[in-house]
Amino acid sequence: DVQLQASGGGLVQAGGFLRLSCAASGFTFDTYVIAWFRQAPGKEREGISCISTSDGTTYYVDSVKGRFTISKDNGKNTVYLQMNSLKPEDTGVYFCAAVHESLVSATEPFGQAMKILRDFGSWGQGTQVTVSS
Repeated sequence: DVQLQASGGGLVQAGGFLRLSCAASGFTFDTYVIAWFRQAPGKEREGISCISTSDGTTYYVDSVKGRFTISKDNGKNTVYLQMNSLKPEDTGVYFCAAVHESLVSATEPFGQAMKILRDFGSWGQGTQVTVSS
């Protein structure tokens, strides 16, 4: 069964950085799309980035472009999210999710792909990120 474990959250000052990890097990890692979501208090869960473990294609929501970088290590079955220049509005619980790549078309718009991940993906427990001003 697909299992995901997110880690690496913490408390940082605005302008600081964190690296989150999503460790995966129970599936063939290099045939999946893996995504990061976050949820701030009182808000909907928001998809922020995803990566194809087969070809390395990445996508980002506009609010994190240029600040966050998603990457993967297929040998470790792990996806990372490097978060730089953190802002208080980045505060929230961060989750990772995965779907088999066959569920996401190569031409799927980012928003639609993230909806598929949100609705049909396998999820791990979240890790708290708090950015103080």
